Amino acid sequence: MRYAVVGVGWIAQTAFLPGVKHTGNSEVVALVTGHEEKAQKVREMYDISAVYAYEEFDELLRSGTIDAVYMAVPNFDHVKLAVKTLDAGVHLLLEKPMAVSVAECERMIAASERSGAKLMVAYRLHHEPGMLAALDTVRSGRLGQLRYFNSSFSQPVSGQNHRAKSGYWSGPVPDMGLYPINTVRNLFGAEPIEVFATGVCTDPTRFTMDDTVVVTLKFPGARVATIALSYNAQDLDDFRVVGNLGDLFSQPAFGMGAQMKHIVTVEDNEKTEEIFPKTDHFGGELKYFSDCILKDREPEANGEEGMLDVRILEAVQRALESGLPQELLPYTRKHRPVSRQVEMLDATREPELVGVHKPSDGQ
Repeated sequence: MRYAVVGVGWIAQTAFLPGVKHTGNSEVVALVTGHEEKAQKVREMYDISAVYAYEEFDELLRSGTIDAVYMAVPNFDHVKLAVKTLDAGVHLLLEKPMAVSVAECERMIAASERSGAKLMVAYRLHHEPGMLAALDTVRSGRLGQLRYFNSSFSQPVSGQNHRAKSGYWSGPVPDMGLYPINTVRNLFGAEPIEVFATGVCTDPTRFTMDDTVVVTLKFPGARVATIALSYNAQDLDDFRVVGNLGDLFSQPAFGMGAQMKHIVTVEDNEKTEEIFPKTDHFGGELKYFSDCILKDREPEANGEEGMLDVRILEAVQRALESGLPQELLPYTRKHRPVSRQVEMLDATREPELVGVHKPSDGQ
């Protein structure tokens, strides 16, 4: 599958482009960016055929030179470019969060249905062996009836990074909270019915939003989840899911290229530990999506999956603004991640970066 990469920022350079070559079914033939000089250097590094400006995006979509797009632009820009892509009949692998409103998600889903172009949201952990093993453990009944989930996810973000200055939709809940939110939805196999959140801004000189937030989710079946998130704390990512017969603790849990580790404790304090191999999350999700296109299969993490997380992100925003719990209508998700989605591509090394920095270093 011939891809155009739209947005040549930190995530595309750090993780996506290095993983393309060893998928065996994908190649990048074009870059789309507003920074031509940067893109020309990246083009040379990966032997990419062409560079387009955003003003030339329509021309690229009509060119017949691409089959699909990987889109990693700011969240606010997703809907316009995504709808254009899908209406042109070009398949789309879209970075998360899918959009900044449910209405925007619905526009993308409708465009995919009109043209038949496939839409997948880039939930890389849906193909990671540790996450899929956690789902299998829960589904096996080994932990009994699930009662609660908790997670901590934090990193120090530079005040010079765009995430620090762009409000809620670039803040810790949509950026980082999406991972534990998506994880608990799939571990519980259900959608929340109530959302609450409280937050603080620990450094108003650096941040234009609550940089530290705790989210609480209530699920059907008397189950709850708490998720603590921060842009102004040390690196940490973990989760624990607890049932009446045991619990599973994962640390690390969400990081790119991290070696996931599980400790499962069941009755009589019997503990088992498993360390999973490092894999290339981005190459894995790309290989999976290209395979869905080639074999004409609906990707599991489709527009509905992305929309259900955005529905929660919207509710968190309302809860932070109002100080009140937000009810959500019951919803039944048709598909969940399954073991056969696992991809075991070897992890890649971080390449030389051109004109971008990790969030803790700057823009």
